Amino acid sequence: MNRTSVALQLYTVRDETARDFAGTLRRVAEMGYSAVEFAGYGGLTSAQMAVLLAETGLQAASTHVGLANMEQDLEQAITYCLDIGCPFLVVPWLAPELRNAEGIRVLAPRFNEIGRRCRERGVTLGYHNHAFEFAMSNGNYLLDILLNQTDPALVTLELDVYWTAYAGVDPITYLHTRLGRVPLVHLKDMTPQRTFTEVGDGTLDIQGIIEAAHQVGTQWYVVENDAPVIPSLESARRSRENLHTLLTRT
Repeated sequence: MNRTSVALQLYTVRDETARDFAGTLRRVAEMGYSAVEFAGYGGLTSAQMAVLLAETGLQAASTHVGLANMEQDLEQAITYCLDIGCPFLVVPWLAPELRNAEGIRVLAPRFNEIGRRCRERGVTLGYHNHAFEFAMSNGNYLLDILLNQTDPALVTLELDVYWTAYAGVDPITYLHTRLGRVPLVHLKDMTPQRTFTEVGDGTLDIQGIIEAAHQVGTQWYVVENDAPVIPSLESARRSRENLHTLLTRT
């Protein structure tokens, strides 16, 4: 793995992208991020986005697109990815009615079908977890039910280490259970009060997570802070600087 493969989830700086999408991406690139993960495209066409990425030197590591939007027009979502060189199309969350064992079992074949259609066109489907996926059903995490009932060649995991830890599960231990299945890791950190903070400033073992991610074949570290208490661009900068220090030790 290229250990400089660090992307910013643009949800972190959503207040800035809402004001000036292109200008925000330029500032993100100046901070030293090599890529971004999208959470919306700021109204830009894929052609406009490709030009902006080329200008800034940023790669498109992945993009979050809601399941309903995928099912409504998957071909358009895939085409946008292909146009901007984005390899991963990620489902970011599930509707509440699906957050149970029966919902997950119904969802698994839908994910396999979406994943098959993505793979046919050269894109990989991913799923991003929150905390509810670590609820137990008959001795199994809901997340494990989903992963066990989907084809590893069609459906991958973007492990969010903050939400994993929030659920009481050790992200390092869990990463080691999913060798080759976790190409993307959401690097987030947690305060002692279990709120969000900048990567490297909190209580999570970010160094250990980085090492475990490397061992299981993760391709991208995706930095995120869901709710920065400092200006969002400063939050992104601080996380990048902290992470650079940690990566040089690994």
